[in-house]
Amino acid sequence: MNIQLERVKQHFNESIQTKMLALETMTSQIVNAGQLMVHCLLNNNKILSCGNGGSASDAQHFSAEMLNRFEAERPSLPAFTLAADCSTLTSIANDYHFEQIFSKQIKALGQTNDLLLAISTSGNSANIIQAVQAAHDRNMHVVALTGRSGGELTKLLKPEDIEIRVPSESTARIQETHILVIHCLCDFIDLQLFKNNEG
Repeated sequence: MNIQLERVKQHFNESIQTKMLALETMTSQIVNAGQLMVHCLLNNNKILSCGNGGSASDAQHFSAEMLNRFEAERPSLPAFTLAADCSTLTSIANDYHFEQIFSKQIKALGQTNDLLLAISTSGNSANIIQAVQAAHDRNMHVVALTGRSGGELTKLLKPEDIEIRVPSESTARIQETHILVIHCLCDFIDLQLFKNNEG
């Protein structure tokens, strides 16, 4: 039993240490990404999000917070995930290639000055890379949530794009920090757009 207790404590401690390191290295990028998202929304554009596995869940989480609400009552905001429609995802994967499941949606739905929130713990997911390329082709901005070295995704980003890279090699620690970043972004957007509605 003591071994299991120590294992649980180890997970907590590693998560805390990752977040403390992120606090020292990522806060400016989070604020810059929040400003980019606010600018997008103020100009009647939308935020699309995508990711695989746990990152797909994070993309859905972000869009849910935007379309419904975060912590305060406010109007719905135009954001949705490209990772939730199983009919679209499986038809593209079956008829074309899994690498195109997000990029084909962006080619149809993305517009100039929309924003893509691209989530990949490794930065090497082929469908995320193609999504970013498609977003750039549509003159969209990109906010990338990554980890480790940032992978190939880092090399694709333009100077006006923003990467928020978690300083960890562990997928679990990266994903835990990504959800904190997403909550920071939601809070930033709410405060900037609806600060006069605070209760």
